[in-house]
Amino acid sequence: MGDETEAHANVKQVLPFLRVSEMEHSVRYYVEGLGFAMKHQWIVDEKLRWCWLTLGGAALMLQEESPRKEHDPSIPGRKVGDGVALCFQCEDALAISPQTVSRAIQASEPQVGNSMWVTTLSDPDGYRLEFASITDVAEETKLSDLHA
Repeated sequence: MGDETEAHANVKQVLPFLRVSEMEHSVRYYVEGLGFAMKHQWIVDEKLRWCWLTLGGAALMLQEESPRKEHDPSIPGRKVGDGVALCFQCEDALAISPQTVSRAIQASEPQVGNSMWVTTLSDPDGYRLEFASITDVAEETKLSDLHA
């Protein structure tokens, strides 16, 4: 039991580590587009190689593939972000869509699924970003349904 308690106390958080095809483009998307802040970075020869970004209580890391690879070598024909979704739990997911639109980032119309408002975006490498918040609104309701 002592080892298990120590392991629980030792683990602080899990961070998604996204391999990206173009670091500069991805950082611009997350920082300027979505409002993430740069917490840590690794620069070699004046080039950003890795970074840790935060937004509220969420965090993720980015690193450019080297040498530049469009596909994940472990899965033939698969692009880097295919099949990966990051779900950000929010106080108010409905506030995300107007923020992204004002920054020229495309987001899906918010819709209720699994008792949550969800709006979905896709980053430059195809990673799916879902911003969600709990609601008691009926399943499959779209935001536009409420204003119709």
